[in-house]
Amino acid sequence: MGTYKILVLPGDGIGPEVTAEGVRALEAIGTKYGHSFQFSEDLVGGAAIDAYGTALRPETLEAAKASAAVLWGAVGGPKWDDPRAKVRPEQGLLAIRAGLGLWANLRPTKVDQALIGNSTLKADVLQGVDIMIIRELTGGIYFGKPQERRTVNGERAAVDTMYYTETEIARMAHLGFQLARNRKKKVTSVDKANVLESSRLWREVVAEVRPEYPDVEFENVLVDAMSMHLIRRPGTFDVVIAENMFGDILTDEASMLSGSLGMTPSASLGSLRPDGTGLGMYEPIHGSAPDIAGKGIANPVGMLRCTAMLLRHSLGLEAEAQALEAAVTSAIDAGLRTADIANPGERVLSTGEMGAAILERLA
Repeated sequence: MGTYKILVLPGDGIGPEVTAEGVRALEAIGTKYGHSFQFSEDLVGGAAIDAYGTALRPETLEAAKASAAVLWGAVGGPKWDDPRAKVRPEQGLLAIRAGLGLWANLRPTKVDQALIGNSTLKADVLQGVDIMIIRELTGGIYFGKPQERRTVNGERAAVDTMYYTETEIARMAHLGFQLARNRKKKVTSVDKANVLESSRLWREVVAEVRPEYPDVEFENVLVDAMSMHLIRRPGTFDVVIAENMFGDILTDEASMLSGSLGMTPSASLGSLRPDGTGLGMYEPIHGSAPDIAGKGIANPVGMLRCTAMLLRHSLGLEAEAQALEAAVTSAIDAGLRTADIANPGERVLSTGEMGAAILERLA
């Protein structure tokens, strides 16, 4: 039994709808297992821009640092889409990752057997798919400097910089190998070493770390080849490590193996305690989905699986995490569906109905 402070940052679009289901799940876990969760809530993203003129206030970042974990909804939407704007919702996401030192994003992709027909891929290709992609979060082209617009010979130009240090790369490699030891004991490192100097350093440093894990199978794969292999033979991968931009693209591609963005969670982690837990931020990968915001039809499964990851990686509550994951699987196996995963003629549940049905199975 324990008491845990959780910061809830719903954000924009469907963020408030799905984070509400995550809070309900934690409350149900608390009731079942005797834990106490203390929730606080704040604005981020577009909502914070409207209220405060910034996507993330310093006060919000301090509240996150004082919490055991952060439950994040989504940010962005058409209202804030002007590419010329100096303040954008996504800046809040990048700022909190950097401010909390969350340098690794874990995105599991596991195909639910009951939904195998929802994917556009053939069923035999999807058998046994269970991938953990680890995306580096605080380096690379999203953070490198210079990052600016210029005028060159009288015309507009822009520059972004992909920058990595060996320390940033080594900690990614260690995390990948450590996680693989508790899975299928295979690591795939993704880069573009045939073209990019930063990728050649990535491959060099990973090779230096590799001998510390002789029990783990290893391979290097170029990012363009990896994008093809994820579709052709996804079942052959276990743990995949990639730099920021490559990981961003590949994880969205991998999410479609399950048939819907609404099914996939993620955990952003930094340095861990000796017991393997640490402060983390948990967000479903589906984004703010402004086209369905406020309609009550968003799929809460991604958020509920995020909540299970929160229980596991930040609080060390493995039994509770497994119980919530089992409740999600039970509901899906029973044929319960939200609009994004329903076939023609199947009954469609609202966000709240799907969340309630899952928590009934938890109880």
